Amino acid sequence: MIGAPTVAAFGTIHGLGQDAEHERITRRAFACAKGAAGDDCFQKRTLDSLAGGRGSFGAVGIADRGTLVFRGEAHCDGGDYFAVKGYPQTKAQAQAKLEACRAWMAQQLDAAVEAAGDLLDAQGAIDDSQIPTMVSCSYGGRAKGRAKCNVLEAFGLMLHASQDFYSHTNWTDVANADEPTSPANPPGLAKTGPSPWLDLRTGQTFPDGLISGCFEAKSAISEPANCNYGPRDTPRVKHLALNKDKGRIDPKLGAGATARGRVNGNFARAVDAAIADSKDKWETLKEQLVLTYGPSRGMRMVCALTRDNPKKSC
Repeated sequence: MIGAPTVAAFGTIHGLGQDAEHERITRRAFACAKGAAGDDCFQKRTLDSLAGGRGSFGAVGIADRGTLVFRGEAHCDGGDYFAVKGYPQTKAQAQAKLEACRAWMAQQLDAAVEAAGDLLDAQGAIDDSQIPTMVSCSYGGRAKGRAKCNVLEAFGLMLHASQDFYSHTNWTDVANADEPTSPANPPGLAKTGPSPWLDLRTGQTFPDGLISGCFEAKSAISEPANCNYGPRDTPRVKHLALNKDKGRIDPKLGAGATARGRVNGNFARAVDAAIADSKDKWETLKEQLVLTYGPSRGMRMVCALTRDNPKKSC
């Protein structure tokens, strides 16, 4: 059952202003061409489980359920800063919030690699009891199911944070030139493509000027009212000012539906970067499986994760 919607991320439902943006980004990143199968795409039932659909959040959507909604690191929220006297968060504190988001992705990568160890038996064959076939995965953010479900759950949490990074930060943004620079119209970095800083294979210098929005949520269905400070109730850089959460992706990528997303092609820029980074996160996971378990076992794990019936096709 779908729970209360949230405004903290790319959308996970169809309706209430959302158009399942996480699902659509994930499908664009990993759908197999008709009749194709390979290590860089997921077959239909597995992709449905990862991306979700009507009536299901999928693994990529579970961060928008339960208490995970309020964990800023799961959505790259809270990294707000603006260079004015008295701003309630220093530049270093804002950076630490975004570094916590990157660390969350690395934690989920490690969890996925560890869970993958149960996909194969001692002889290196796929353990069919660890593969969902007749009974699909049930995700809850605690990874206590079959091995393939546990890997997809951790991978989905990593993808969710990665995709939200592009929606919630100013990495790809161009500010509205028709308005003065302010917490309501903060500077954008105007980058294209994935951020090298989010490459979990290497350590990269934190991008100067990178911020996200304040989101001190009290519930999952309302924009926070407490992201203000000072005697005159001065607004911080809010999630509302930076997010590019909503907009049309399919069948054709179009304009955004938020204030930041609808100007300068910001929504499309964020979606394109999120798709590319999602693909790179899968490449990272594949590489880690091979490094951890060796080429033969690692690639059989990759096959088990991407195929609907790996016992027959791997």
